[in-house]
Amino acid sequence: MKKTLFIGCVESSYVLLEAMLEAGYKVAGIVTMEQSAINADFKSLVPLAEKYGVPCICTKNVNDEETVGFIRNIAPEVIYCFGWSRLIGKEILSIPKFGVVGFHPAALPCNKGRHPLIWALVLGLKETASTFFIMDEGADTGDIISQKPVAISASDDAADLYAHVLDVAKEQVLEFTKEFAEDRIKPVPQDKNAGNAWRKRGRMDGQIDWRMSATAIYNLVRGLTHPYVGAHFMKGDAEVKVWKCQPVATDDYLNIEPGKIIKVNSKTDYVIKAYDGLVHIMDSDPVDLIEGEYL
Repeated sequence: MKKTLFIGCVESSYVLLEAMLEAGYKVAGIVTMEQSAINADFKSLVPLAEKYGVPCICTKNVNDEETVGFIRNIAPEVIYCFGWSRLIGKEILSIPKFGVVGFHPAALPCNKGRHPLIWALVLGLKETASTFFIMDEGADTGDIISQKPVAISASDDAADLYAHVLDVAKEQVLEFTKEFAEDRIKPVPQDKNAGNAWRKRGRMDGQIDWRMSATAIYNLVRGLTHPYVGAHFMKGDAEVKVWKCQPVATDDYLNIEPGKIIKVNSKTDYVIKAYDGLVHIMDSDPVDLIEGEYL
């Protein structure tokens, strides 16, 4: 294989690197982090570096002088950067002869940008993709070297989709690592005028409004559940996280306003009226609710 350096600091980074190492591919160096406050699925690659005896550096800034120096000393022919939330600078992009390979779980050139798995679920998409590309100075705009579709079922939540994407991505990484070794990689340029870019989500994007449809609330909850931050609703001034729910289609409550508490089974299990039906909350932070009151 080509001399390869690996950059990453989340669960997907760990899974993809482990798949390579278990398949017998040798990695020349690893760049990771010891901890991260911004990645809900953070996972350091240090344990894999230690297990397989791979030179490793932990950094807070991949583009700083020390980290760039480490990469230059490794002199990789190709860099795999899977699961790094910060843009890779021009200096690092110029080091490997065969480029820096990035990973984006969406069907590029569509759905570039932030939170691709969350947005796919929140928007109720039925399919996404696992895409690997040669990084340039843009965000998810480089030439594609591998793309495979990933189906999304109506029952999938964030953890399910994360796992489905990684199952596909592991196969792709092993395939194109072999293609790099055999000089068979054929990058396909993206149409710069095609597709869209998803924005960064904020706190209010995760807030349940009971005037939303029951399906929209369900999609919001399943998109933000573990390993992510969770959707929430307000009970007075308190923020209540919701981890699992189901929409209930019914015409029995057409005259009832959204936000009414229909039934309380426990502090974490209750039924709320939405715009067009009911939402059965099946797992949430504990909250004291009274049947007949409103949120």
